[in-house]
Amino acid sequence: MGMHYEKRISKIKRKRQCGFRARMKTKSGRKILNKRRSLGRTLNTADKWTMR
Repeated sequence: MGMHYEKRISKIKRKRQCGFRARMKTKSGRKILNKRRSLGRTLNTADKWTMR
């Protein structure tokens, strides 16, 4: 018997589903991003330059 692995979603599908742009599309997604920003997390490379 081989080992069982969970279903692997492709990187493209994952980015489209729960990436930055997918979050920006919805009101609740933007709320999540703002919450993460307030905690001090960098969300994407553009944030590195805006937070200086």
